[in-house]
Amino acid sequence: MSKIGTDHLARQAVVYVRQSTADQVAHNLESKRRQYALVERARQLGWADVEVIDDDLGRSGSGVARPGFERLLAGICEGRVGSVVSIEASRLARNGRDWHTLLEFCGLVGTLIVDEDGVYDPRHPNDRLLLGMKGTMSEMELSVLRQRSHEALRQKARRGELFMTVAIGYVRSGRDRIEQDPDRRIQDAIDLVFAKFDEMRSVRQVHLWLRQEQISLPATVYGPDGRSIRWKLPVYNTVLRILQNPIYAGAYVFGRTGSRTVIEDGRKRVIQGLRKPREDWDVLILDHHDGYISWDTYERNQRLIADNATGKFGPARGAVRRGEALLAGLLRCGHCGRKLHVAYSGKGGNTGRYHCRGSQINHGGARCISFGGMRVDRAVSTEIITRLQPLGIEAALQADAARGEVHAEKRHQLELSLEQARYEASRARRQYDSVDPDNRLVAGELEARWNARLGDVAALEDQIKLHDATAASHSACADNRAQLMSLGADIERAWGCPGTTPATKKQIIRTLVEEIVVSVDGETIELIIHWQGGAHSALAVRKNRCGQHRWKTDNDVVDLTRALARLMPDKLIAAALNRAGKVTGRGNGWTQSRVRTLRNYHQIVVYREGERQERGELTLDEAAEVLALSPSSVRRLIQEGRLPAGQFCKGAPWIIKIDDLSRQDVIEAADQRRGRRPSSENPDQKTLAL
Repeated sequence: MSKIGTDHLARQAVVYVRQSTADQVAHNLESKRRQYALVERARQLGWADVEVIDDDLGRSGSGVARPGFERLLAGICEGRVGSVVSIEASRLARNGRDWHTLLEFCGLVGTLIVDEDGVYDPRHPNDRLLLGMKGTMSEMELSVLRQRSHEALRQKARRGELFMTVAIGYVRSGRDRIEQDPDRRIQDAIDLVFAKFDEMRSVRQVHLWLRQEQISLPATVYGPDGRSIRWKLPVYNTVLRILQNPIYAGAYVFGRTGSRTVIEDGRKRVIQGLRKPREDWDVLILDHHDGYISWDTYERNQRLIADNATGKFGPARGAVRRGEALLAGLLRCGHCGRKLHVAYSGKGGNTGRYHCRGSQINHGGARCISFGGMRVDRAVSTEIITRLQPLGIEAALQADAARGEVHAEKRHQLELSLEQARYEASRARRQYDSVDPDNRLVAGELEARWNARLGDVAALEDQIKLHDATAASHSACADNRAQLMSLGADIERAWGCPGTTPATKKQIIRTLVEEIVVSVDGETIELIIHWQGGAHSALAVRKNRCGQHRWKTDNDVVDLTRALARLMPDKLIAAALNRAGKVTGRGNGWTQSRVRTLRNYHQIVVYREGERQERGELTLDEAAEVLALSPSSVRRLIQEGRLPAGQFCKGAPWIIKIDDLSRQDVIEAADQRRGRRPSSENPDQKTLAL
């Protein structure tokens, strides 16, 4: 007690309280009581001003930022602290750096350290030595305990008997075994996730489908009553964790994740949950328990998930993305080995072009290859159709059966939900019946719960009725099945059907094609298709020449416009082209401005007034005026072959040479047409003189 002086008592005593984890704060109550009781010990030693610092409750003392400890050091440096009171050295620090920092500051300002064993003055060599040994022993104790506990866990894990937590869909059977959850609704929900992934081959698509169909998945909730199951609509990570967890393949795994220690802001920080490669897992025991899928299916699912990882380096093709380009993620440059990317342009952003710029981006070199995607997509699609044609009918039958299975799966999930809701309603009714009716505070709450459960039952029953009505309307339409079978017999027509989206085509192509190696040789694009299963096939596609594109106007329309431009102005040319059923390269009708644009592009000279007359050409109306006939009479002469004339297309003006009108046979034919009168079957009919 002689170590405590008046200068120490003039300052305040600080009681430092800490427990390492939140679990200790909630359950290790005796330790917390012992630490708070140190306030009375400080007063017994003579301190009237005692402050408690408990900001670090639930914080580890190893490398974790502790605001309470920082506040303690600040008070010591300011000279306000006469003694630091703690239950033991391990509560103040769990590493040598913090402990010796505390001793150094206390020695500089003359602050005492008090624990349950005694009072220490860091300025005295013997006390400093004893405190240093206590800190070292505390740090060593932590290391030994951690090593022992970790080795015991590993030993138990090697036998497949260590279960920190149990994944949804499994329950403990004893202390060291697990088995599938006996709840059939939970089992069917897990099976549905794997079945839909096998069908859609995308985690995101499975997640969107479950949300769209309003199908809930089970989730584990920990509360005062322990572990319980709550059903709710899934988020993306829920579906991903189910598909990536090897426990559903009947395998026991330990050590899938590791940790890494880094230095941040001068402090040690441990990063947990880092995924390790499979070869680095500590324990992997196959066929450890009953699984929902086989191990081969699990490995295939992991390859599909990794292959859908868009934006990552490596051989992954990436997930199916938006856009018209069908081969995005499948093309690899045959010159440099890098993957090709897609660039969209055009008015609607739907014109795709494949390009390889890896050398330019990474090394500042020249661009590798670049080509339009339409011809390549069309050529690969033709190869796909050729291989799918024999399987068309079978695929149509499977699609029709799958449509029925989707309705059956949805109804099954609704039935399970309804059964669960009825159980909850029955349980709520029993709770209500068991309460004393006079206790209205409790009875009213239980009655409200019962009514809520009955509302859930009614809502699910309405959903089942609506689902049955929708399914009946689909099955009653025989035309849908007939159309599906006809498309199955004609894969090419089904491929070009407007209802077949680019995303569907991409899924089909990725199912059959592993990768396509492409190289450009002059004007030829050479493709080597690597099919799933190891087969290869070569394909050559001609590149578009400069100026060629899918919106190019047909050559016959250009030739017709060139000919009509010698007869009439642009407005009349547009009318003639429209009457002939001709369209622009984009499928639009013709206008005066579009005809003008076409002429300018192909350098067609505009019509000049009087140009036909200079060539000695007349139209049908002009020829009728010269021959003194009606236009219909001149047309009959042309149809009879008695008057030579030409017409570039239906609806275009007739071209008649002036010299042909002066021919004797044409003049005689015109005279006969002028003298001919319509005959009558009545012999008494009189004719009128002209």
